[in-house]
Amino acid sequence: MQRHNLEHYNPPPDTGLSVIYADSCLLVLDKPSGLLSVPGRGEDKADCLISRAQKVYPDALTVHRLDMDTSGLVVMGRGPEMQRALSIAFMDRKVKKRYIAVVDGIVESNSGTVDLPLIIDWPNRPRQKVDFDEGKEAITHYRVILRDTGRNISRMELDPQTGRAHQLRMHMLHLESGHPILGDDIYAPPEAQAKADRLLLHASRLVLRHPVTFEEMEFEAPAPF
Repeated sequence: MQRHNLEHYNPPPDTGLSVIYADSCLLVLDKPSGLLSVPGRGEDKADCLISRAQKVYPDALTVHRLDMDTSGLVVMGRGPEMQRALSIAFMDRKVKKRYIAVVDGIVESNSGTVDLPLIIDWPNRPRQKVDFDEGKEAITHYRVILRDTGRNISRMELDPQTGRAHQLRMHMLHLESGHPILGDDIYAPPEAQAKADRLLLHASRLVLRHPVTFEEMEFEAPAPF
């Protein structure tokens, strides 16, 4: 189950954008699992969320990304000025993000924080690794919302304070005795991969200030799992 292997990129069919919000400044879209946020290398990887968005909104520009296998809320700026303003808000950690994840095993603590610095594992990229000397700060707050002892899984709310590559996958992998996200074909052992037919990670909530009116806006998209 090598879903992250882009040699066999097979995006979901284009059935139209799932638009959560649109105005003259920004778009909020619900990205399906299996679709790249931006084009990959090669013509066979040109189909992605931004290319689909630009067919409908030609001025749409990328602000941030979700991994191909992660679903959920993605913000785009309409035109370079809005793209820049929104990008700065993400970089300055002024955007609140929440994810829903289903992980292997029963998480014992009801809530807590994982604070483990991450860096790319170059010989094994795109894998990341924990590195206390050279890794970049990575912080995730978590809360258990359901424990299913029959299936030996836990449903989690994850609030990342930073936006490192694979941060949530890595932090769940290192939580307590290890709780990999189900369907994670990069880090999870085979039995946890086999419990789901996709990565069970979904960007469910975003709170940000409008780049022109500065009104606080909250967007939600329920997890499809």
